[in-house]
Amino acid sequence: QVQLVESGGGLVQAGGSLRLSCTASGRTFSNCVCAWFRQALGKEREFVAAIGRNGGTSYADSVKGRFTISRDNAENTLHLQMNSLNARDTAVYYCAVRPTFYSALATDESAYNNWGRGTQVTVSS
Repeated sequence: QVQLVESGGGLVQAGGSLRLSCTASGRTFSNCVCAWFRQALGKEREFVAAIGRNGGTSYADSVKGRFTISRDNAENTLHLQMNSLNARDTAVYYCAVRPTFYSALATDESAYNNWGRGTQVTVSS
């Protein structure tokens, strides 16, 4: 059974940075199509960033140039480096993994079948 656990969230001032991490048990990140999503209070969950098997990445327009998704194969960890944070980035952030037989990046949450419980990011203005 795959378990994903996010960490690294917290309270940060606008303009600051945070680095989120997601660790996995029962699944390796080295060959995954993995992603970060977020859900703000009262809003639907939305795509943030994804990374493919060959290291290709995709970002939501709202985070391009500010966020970077990466993975550490040795630590079996997925990261999301978030810079220049603003109040609109306040949300619960989730990591997610596609089934192993899929190789294409995806921005739709229905494409991902394993999810963590999320970590809260709050940006004060």
